[in-house]
Amino acid sequence: MDKLAGMEMFVRVVECGSFTAAADASDVSTTMVAKHIRTIEQRLGARLLHRTTRRQQLTEVGQLYYERCRRVLAEFSLAEHSAMELQSTPKGLVHMVAPVSFGSQVLVPELSAYMAQYPEVNITLTLDNRLPDLADGNVELGIHIGEVRQPNVVARPLRSYRRILAAAPAYLRQHGSPEHPRELHDHSCLGIAYWAHQDRWELMGPNGEMFKAPIGGRFMSNQGSALRMAALHGCGIVLQPESVLMDDIAQGRLVRVLPAWSYKPTPMFLIYQQDSRPSAKLRSLIDFLMARFGER
Repeated sequence: MDKLAGMEMFVRVVECGSFTAAADASDVSTTMVAKHIRTIEQRLGARLLHRTTRRQQLTEVGQLYYERCRRVLAEFSLAEHSAMELQSTPKGLVHMVAPVSFGSQVLVPELSAYMAQYPEVNITLTLDNRLPDLADGNVELGIHIGEVRQPNVVARPLRSYRRILAAAPAYLRQHGSPEHPRELHDHSCLGIAYWAHQDRWELMGPNGEMFKAPIGGRFMSNQGSALRMAALHGCGIVLQPESVLMDDIAQGRLVRVLPAWSYKPTPMFLIYQQDSRPSAKLRSLIDFLMARFGER
């Protein structure tokens, strides 16, 4: 029997609560339902359901198989719908959430390029460092820095979020350049106000070694744009995303500090609902962002 049809029938049995209810929902006989389940159990060599005259209960193997079947069926549905949607023109409004610094300084220029390519798509971008809640339906697409553990969410890995150190040439002329993270304690370091440990930066060296560098300084902010501006005006050494600082470094407004060291790279993901059926507008934006920011 067809494996996919068997998976669909097994999931229906679990969610309907009985063979009879699943048969009614599928417009087939209970004998056919039982045949699907028996075929799967024989193939797996394990019982999926404990069945009595009054109720049924998933076995441990059955619970695992049910969860995996749901994912497979969702991906199958998504693949079919996406293939059909690719026939249509992307248009409409996409609601998106992204982290503040990355969103404003790195993402927005790329979204501008996307909208130039797809003139019938509009985007509403909310900047928020918190993990977006996709379950309420108000957000279709998000970028999140850090692990994603929400259920029923597709989390596609992007290039890791890498933070580097930099300072203005004038600051380094006056105070010198540290040669090891331990020397940061003697410099003015621009603090990140919302971090739990504001008195140290945990840096990774060229060979993957970690060093918790004690820091101090006179200026702190919860916004990366403010820290970058303070660094440009010679207030001290800043620790910010490489993607945010690279233009300043290329133009000579800032200089890399401890270039062999960086903050431990943080995973970054493009997220959207697992059981959604993306429209042409959403699929086109997902593909565009994966091409720009996906792992290489």
